Amino acid sequence: MALFDRLRRVVSANLNDLVAKAEDPEKILEQAILEMQEDLVKLRQGVAQAIAAQKRTQKQYNDASNEVSKWQRNAQLALQKGDENLARQALQRKKSFEDNANAYQATLEQQNGSVETLKRNLIQLESKISEAKTKKDMLKARSRAAKAQEQLQGIVGGMNSSSAMAAFERMEEKVMLQEARAQSAGEIAGADLESQFAQLEAGSDVDDELAAMKAQLTGAAPNQPQLPEQSSTQATNPESNTKASENQPVDSELEALRKQLDQM
Repeated sequence: MALFDRLRRVVSANLNDLVAKAEDPEKILEQAILEMQEDLVKLRQGVAQAIAAQKRTQKQYNDASNEVSKWQRNAQLALQKGDENLARQALQRKKSFEDNANAYQATLEQQNGSVETLKRNLIQLESKISEAKTKKDMLKARSRAAKAQEQLQGIVGGMNSSSAMAAFERMEEKVMLQEARAQSAGEIAGADLESQFAQLEAGSDVDDELAAMKAQLTGAAPNQPQLPEQSSTQATNPESNTKASENQPVDSELEALRKQLDQM
């Protein structure tokens, strides 16, 4: 018995779980409203039938009451005419209709109570259906919002492991690497340009020093313009020729220095 109870419990649990998963709030709400409306139709039919029976009983009661009044008048008329036997028969008929009227009256009172109860139930059911329709719309909206939120969370949660997101991250890293390379190339180009200007400045210093040495050797001040060539009379001066011959070794050394600087 314990084994069968456990099996029954497992089967019931699995069935309940399947039913719970299969339940769609929107569909269940719509079905509930339909069932309530069907109950409302049945209740209206029951109220209509109860009212019809009430009216029929009321008519029967009225007819019986009229007969009671009628046979009461007939008994009085027979007694006035001195026909006591006829008056007695009229009273007997009156008594029969009185019994019927009393029975109809009791039935009518019961029917009145039943009709009033049915009417109250009908009003309550209509109110509940109206309230349920309002709640249904709100619950459907909330259910749709919850489904949308759940789907969004699923999409966001799956983006971390999806191939599309991984590809996006790889491309982002690639762009960042390209930007780093471009920045490094710019820095290298700037460094080369600065080194070129530094070489130019260094070369200018050498040229200035060379000019200063040349000026010292020739006896002229640095950065001074050279004097014009001497006239033919000066060229024939023996002293000038002697000085020129003395400067020849210096010029040779100066030329050698110039070549060394050009090779640097």
